[in-house]
Amino acid sequence: MNFFKKYKRKIYLIGIDLAILFCTYALTVAMSAVSGGFNLYAWGYAANFAIFAVAIFASRLAFSSYSNIWRYANSTNYMKLVIADAVGGAVVTVLSLFSFAEGFSLDAWHTVALAAMADVATLISRFCYQMLYKYRNNTEQDREGNNKIGVAIVGAGQVGALLAEELAYGGKSRYKPICFIDTDSGKIGSKVAGLPVLAEGEEIIEKIKTLPVQEILIALPKLDNDSAVRILEFYAKTGCKVKLYDYPVSQRGSRRVIRDVKIEDLLFRDSLQVMNRATKDFYSDRVVLVTGGGGSIGSELCRQIAACGPKKLVIFDIYENNAYDIQQELNRKYKGALNLSVEIGSVRDRARLNAVFAHYRPEIVLHAAAHKHVPLMEHSNCEAIKNNVLGTYNTADMAEKYGVKKFILISTDKAVNPTNVMGASKRLCEMVVQCRTDSETAFAAVRFGNVLGSNGSVIPLFRRQIEEGGPITLTDKRIIRYFMTIPEASGLVMQAGAMAHRGDLFVLDMGKPVRILDLAENMIKLSGLVPYKDIDIIETGLRPGEKLYEELLIKTENLSKTDNDMIFIEHDAPPTREEMEQKLDMLRRVVLESEDEIEAQAVREAMKRAVPTFREPEEVNRTAESCSEMKMVKTV
Repeated sequence: MNFFKKYKRKIYLIGIDLAILFCTYALTVAMSAVSGGFNLYAWGYAANFAIFAVAIFASRLAFSSYSNIWRYANSTNYMKLVIADAVGGAVVTVLSLFSFAEGFSLDAWHTVALAAMADVATLISRFCYQMLYKYRNNTEQDREGNNKIGVAIVGAGQVGALLAEELAYGGKSRYKPICFIDTDSGKIGSKVAGLPVLAEGEEIIEKIKTLPVQEILIALPKLDNDSAVRILEFYAKTGCKVKLYDYPVSQRGSRRVIRDVKIEDLLFRDSLQVMNRATKDFYSDRVVLVTGGGGSIGSELCRQIAACGPKKLVIFDIYENNAYDIQQELNRKYKGALNLSVEIGSVRDRARLNAVFAHYRPEIVLHAAAHKHVPLMEHSNCEAIKNNVLGTYNTADMAEKYGVKKFILISTDKAVNPTNVMGASKRLCEMVVQCRTDSETAFAAVRFGNVLGSNGSVIPLFRRQIEEGGPITLTDKRIIRYFMTIPEASGLVMQAGAMAHRGDLFVLDMGKPVRILDLAENMIKLSGLVPYKDIDIIETGLRPGEKLYEELLIKTENLSKTDNDMIFIEHDAPPTREEMEQKLDMLRRVVLESEDEIEAQAVREAMKRAVPTFREPEEVNRTAESCSEMKMVKTV
């Protein structure tokens, strides 16, 4: 019974085809008998039909003709059926030429005619079934038309046509295709999949507003980043919600789906591919420890490391909820094939770190644990030193003590000429690892910009504000930032770990910075809304420690390229261990003296002494408009 239910559709189809073959054969025999072409014994009819049927069905099975869902069949499916029947007919024809048993042969020409007639009859049955299915669905759509979302499909090529067929005749589709939009003059004015093809141009914006279209689906097979941004911005003018018929983000090669435009699609540069085979091999069969492994970057690092086949992956995090989430995700995906351990603890606790390192003896450490929110660290500046600076120092000490081969620190572009405590603390973290050039452990740091979609980043905030009806809040409409995706950031860290030598500071060429105001406006448009009309954008004023721009990561002369053209190594002079110990002793003393204060000014002053490039944000923002970063902003 289970077998029949599983293969019911194929069994019915084979039964129908068998009946068609029998009727075709009977008709051919009758016609031949009238013309005197056949002279067979009675049992010969059955034998010849069996040979013919076996050959045809074997050929169709070989060409997977019964694996198709024929109500969605296209020209390729029909062509494969024709080829299958031609092959099957050829086999029978060859057998008829060499058969020697009397009454057990088919005339070659009759065999060809029989195969052709059977193929035509089968094609007609498939076509009639497909048309009846479409008619039934069209009737249902007419009854339910008011409940379906009208869509215009951009791209009348093969991808767009397949999408239209799927939407029009898919029983569970909630979309109703209205028209195509294309730039091909050969298609404009004609019909594809029964839908009119309209010309793309400025007039299409007003034309769409007169049609029952609520959403625009972009169905273009090869779309580079610049074209994607242009197209998405153009169709946002219609006031319709714009979606992509594309692969899920970071899952190229899987099945295309209709999905919302992700902020990664508006990265304003092509996505960087930083992982390679050598990088994956480096993590294979190694014990890897990720501190802050439950965070946005840390959890993605864990996903990518797990895919490399490590000997053991250890997740270390103070926040048990995040650690639990990534643990469960990896356990579900790998079903016991991944050797995974999760430890709860703080990098501020040397005893806990010592216990973890002593027990697991990691070979590679990726240090992602840190406080990262600028305004919060301005207020709680002692915590920035305790967690970021001293936490990094503790973890680095344990790495040396237990013979870790490589230690990679995750840093930030805010460490470049910092204007806030968080950025200054991360610059000190870089100095903590850079000063250990005499260590058996290879220490390195990776510096990158804002990570799209990470916890506490601007994108989830904007998305939530749009869902709530606005307004979107910006601290200042002039602010610009560099952006990268979570997979890019994690891949960069992974590759840095593979290629790092002692004291390396890796930086990424992230292209041009992006104005946050442009980002907000595009997110509103792509939601089918109008900026400043449906959703307002208001300024709230710069927050403590915030500057209008982050400085270019690759503008100094002290840079060299790596094997990856987008990754550079900065060669600044690291402090000595003695110099670093003096800085840390000063910070420990100031933190201890300020432990009864909420916001300790003495800590901020100590940070300025420890990081000579630390400047006040007001000083930087006064001259922001004349800086090279602000001038190169790309408006989208």
